[in-house]
Amino acid sequence: MLTRVRSRMQAAAVALSTVAALALGATATTHATAAPALAKEGPTSVAYVEVNNNSMLNVGKYTLADGSGAVFDVAVIFAANINYDTGTKTAQLYFNENVQRVLDNAATQIRPLQQKGIKVVLSVLGNHQGAGFANFPSQPAASAFAKQLSDTVTRYGLDGIDFDDEYAEYGKNGTGQPNASSFVHLVTALRANMPNKIISLYNIGPAASRLSYGGVDISSKFDYAWNPYYGSWQVPGIGLPKSKLSPAAVEIGRTSQSTVTTLARRTVSEGYGVFLTYNLNGADRSADISAFTRELYGSAAVYTP
Repeated sequence: MLTRVRSRMQAAAVALSTVAALALGATATTHATAAPALAKEGPTSVAYVEVNNNSMLNVGKYTLADGSGAVFDVAVIFAANINYDTGTKTAQLYFNENVQRVLDNAATQIRPLQQKGIKVVLSVLGNHQGAGFANFPSQPAASAFAKQLSDTVTRYGLDGIDFDDEYAEYGKNGTGQPNASSFVHLVTALRANMPNKIISLYNIGPAASRLSYGGVDISSKFDYAWNPYYGSWQVPGIGLPKSKLSPAAVEIGRTSQSTVTTLARRTVSEGYGVFLTYNLNGADRSADISAFTRELYGSAAVYTP
């Protein structure tokens, strides 16, 4: 008799445990459904980093206080250069020692950002040697440089290329002046080489005003274009939807927080999809960054060293 009573008690205990487990499971499921992880919504935030002085890893140190993820969506390595080889009379992609160090140490300088969902793009800038994006003498010459760019993206596992047509000093070393076809050939070839990578335009210089040639308009080949004048509002003159444009541009730590807030608020109110920042350094800039994240995403920014 005792055995039967114990068996009934054990069966009852098991049944109660099963019911409790099911109840707890239902509660957990209900809670998970009711409170999913927050997903960041709002414009794409871009951070240029001067790698001569600062670490790319700074970009990954900022998250939104509401738990919806990283503040920045795109980190730009600033900057590689377009140089001119006077012997071969060709444009050559050049990395100074600081840019080369970032690329050579991609496992520790680039991958940690990408693992957080941040795209890492290489900016390319003129270098006072006469070579620029707007003066390739032929389509093959432009295509050859495009291959140097796309090969670099592949070699180092980057997410794209940013064009910044400053400091070329067109005409130096016997190079040509800007022509109508050069940038069109370059971007067309680059897009063909890397159809699923980012191509962005820092909207300045002769190249930025030469986007159409021979019936080909390369505007749609860009993923983003942004205003190059920090502390100001200027809509890039390129045929892209608002979702891919940043009329606002700020320099972190130098553009006043009130101006940053105003530009961010205008970005949202006028329906633009990108917000550009420059010169993120290693200090705690959460106050400066919160000045735009509150407007763009409804949340302050948190700095984690």
